[in-house]
Amino acid sequence: MALFGKKTKEVEATADKKATEGKENPKEKKVGLAWRILKKAHITEKATDLAAKNKYIFNVYPEANKNQIKKSVEDIYGVNVVSVNTINIPAKKRRLGKSQGWKSGYKKAIVKIKAGQEIELMPR
Repeated sequence: MALFGKKTKEVEATADKKATEGKENPKEKKVGLAWRILKKAHITEKATDLAAKNKYIFNVYPEANKNQIKKSVEDIYGVNVVSVNTINIPAKKRRLGKSQGWKSGYKKAIVKIKAGQEIELMPR
């Protein structure tokens, strides 16, 4: 009878079964750290027209690069990304009566996916 640190073969086999039961299927969608990259889908009239051409627009965090954006879209939506284009929208000066302020800028990404695949951004 082992007291400390020694396991029998039966105990090891049950531990291996428990470890493999909780793992995800690799084909399933994974969110992971993608929430640190994508903020939200950018839904406008122009964006809906681009969706017919397999291009989708997302607001992203300013620190995100193209590789991170590609990986996060593939993980969340389970599609194959062909290309990613990014645009930095600058801050704009706005005025309301006497008071002046700034409308904050943001970064957006145009993601082109493989033909035949689609992303459902708005639930039906």
